[in-house]
Amino acid sequence: MYIPKHFKNEEEASIVKFIEDHSFATLFSQHNGSPYATHLPLILTKEDRVLTGHFARPNLQWKDIEGQEVLAVFHGPHSYISPSWYETNKAVPTWNYEAVHVYGTIEIIENDDEELLLSMIEMVQKYEDQNSSYKINEIEKEFLEGMKKGVVGFKFKINKIEGKRKLSQNHSEHRQRRVIEHLEQISSDNARQIASLMRRNLEDK
Repeated sequence: MYIPKHFKNEEEASIVKFIEDHSFATLFSQHNGSPYATHLPLILTKEDRVLTGHFARPNLQWKDIEGQEVLAVFHGPHSYISPSWYETNKAVPTWNYEAVHVYGTIEIIENDDEELLLSMIEMVQKYEDQNSSYKINEIEKEFLEGMKKGVVGFKFKINKIEGKRKLSQNHSEHRQRRVIEHLEQISSDNARQIASLMRRNLEDK
């Protein structure tokens, strides 16, 4: 990923939290000689430097993904930044955003029903409401077996992580505050989230 020095995020705790908060990722690999991508949730185990997830079995990306270097992209909030918000006409339009790229290799979990089930339970627990009565390991046994046969679990072994926080850090504090003020007037959730990240970034200086 292209990361100018102003925008590089090397804070491990910040990157881990970002992956956990924005865990619906895009997983890229080569399939039959062409780029291929799947959108899916990934669970991070930071101690083992591993992401876990599941392909739908009919999704043939899993068939030839082992042995490749693959890329998972975690997307955060993003927003257009207008040059009209600055105090000069010597500026260009841009886009502020936060993203993390994770590189590594895939190990398919094909013959370990217990590991696959534990992985599925962990994922459901992450996303289910705490007050929900749904427990994946308590559903009807035959249905659960059918569900397990419909997916292919995998471990994503992390080799490298890149973090980028493009929040107008290459501009003066005055300009950053002007951008924040304009973003806070926009009804878009993305714009307001970027404004909040920019404000926090200034406060942490």
